[in-house]
Amino acid sequence: MMGFLLAISFVGLLTLLPLRKVRGFLKYFGISFFWSFFQWFYTGGDVCGFLQFPTFGLKAWKQTLTYVGAGMICSHLVNLSLLFGAVLSWGVMWPLMSKQEGKWYSAKASASSMSGLYGYKAFLCIALLIGDGFYNFLKVILVTLKSIHEKSQRGRLNRVADEDSVAIDDLQRNEVFNRDNIPAWVAYAGYALLSAMAVVAIPLMFREVKWYFVVIAYLLAPALGFCNAYGTGLTDMNMGYNYGKVALFVFAAWAGKDNGVVAGLVTCGLVKQLVLVSADLMHDFKTAHLTLTSPRSMLVGQAAGTLMGCVVAPLTFFLFYEAFDVGNPDGYWKAPYALIYRNMAILGVEGFSALPQHCLQLCAAFFAFAVLANLARDFLPRRLGRFVPLPMAMAVPFLVGASFAIDMCVGSLVVFLWHWLDGKKAALLVPAVASGLICGDGIWIFPSSLLALAKIKPPMCMKFMPGS
Repeated sequence: MMGFLLAISFVGLLTLLPLRKVRGFLKYFGISFFWSFFQWFYTGGDVCGFLQFPTFGLKAWKQTLTYVGAGMICSHLVNLSLLFGAVLSWGVMWPLMSKQEGKWYSAKASASSMSGLYGYKAFLCIALLIGDGFYNFLKVILVTLKSIHEKSQRGRLNRVADEDSVAIDDLQRNEVFNRDNIPAWVAYAGYALLSAMAVVAIPLMFREVKWYFVVIAYLLAPALGFCNAYGTGLTDMNMGYNYGKVALFVFAAWAGKDNGVVAGLVTCGLVKQLVLVSADLMHDFKTAHLTLTSPRSMLVGQAAGTLMGCVVAPLTFFLFYEAFDVGNPDGYWKAPYALIYRNMAILGVEGFSALPQHCLQLCAAFFAFAVLANLARDFLPRRLGRFVPLPMAMAVPFLVGASFAIDMCVGSLVVFLWHWLDGKKAALLVPAVASGLICGDGIWIFPSSLLALAKIKPPMCMKFMPGS
């Protein structure tokens, strides 16, 4: 994994050349950390502990401060969209579809089988995500083309007039930014060298990926990186994941049934990393321009951070993987996007042949809903469009479950009441309090994983069961 990240992460740097110290953060960081530590003593078995407390009944029993904190940071629309998706899927659709067992899908299908109820859960979620991504992808491309066209229509006189009207501060920024120019040959030579290394290394790591898949990806990378970086700058929406999805479907279908899933996932990660890193670098260069920072320093900082990430991220993943049941759909660490992308690769290889009855029609309906919802948000008057749910947020509970949406809405309710009672204090402290809740619960994961690796188990198990 380290080798794969090292092979693909640095090329994006060459494709295109804070939290304040407030008492609220420390206070709620401590509360969240020690609450997580306290809960650990009661988790000495399967389905044990305060996390299993049935706050809203035994059907909705997972409560964590992490999601409450996340709900405080997310907008009300995101949280309500999550709740709407949770109610629609787990409150309406899955109970109704369960009654069709033996008719629409086999009653013998396992809980994780694509030919059973899980097939509806996974692919309706994917339909919403792809519909939302498809619309925003086209939107960014159209905005980009429109902007380029408008700039190309400007004559030389307009450009001269623009230059004459530049403020003194901007002239100083331009001078400082251009002073430490990065030679073009460095970019070209570095890109060629890193691409050649990736073409050799990636097929050795993953035999399912042919060398020419990598060559094609790196030949297209500059154009894809430019489109993504330009569109991100105009709209503040990084479409790197959608470029990755396109590559996933194309290369999965091309590689065929035997190798398609792995080839699709690897090339998806490769293309996604290229366009994401290049867009992030352009954002950092813009920051360097505004803050009179040397672009060389910014590039070196990006390279150092990328190198650290290539080492730290795999180590962190394997720490989680060894200590916890990562990827279990019924466990705490569900890793939903791993399942989503794997199922996308399966879809690219096998098509819709393995899906249960009526799943394709439902996918088409949800894809259309995602597109129409985005159209409504963009073209309705703002007072109406702001109430249209976000398909991307709606999709997550379809596969992950409904319980965390309640936690997120609790966070939203806390923020709403806090602003109502003391708006000035809430505006200042909400980010700090939310960050404290998230960090406290998150940092406890590290010592708890070390305890798990050391085979140290909690001393007690607390369970909740029906009274009967």
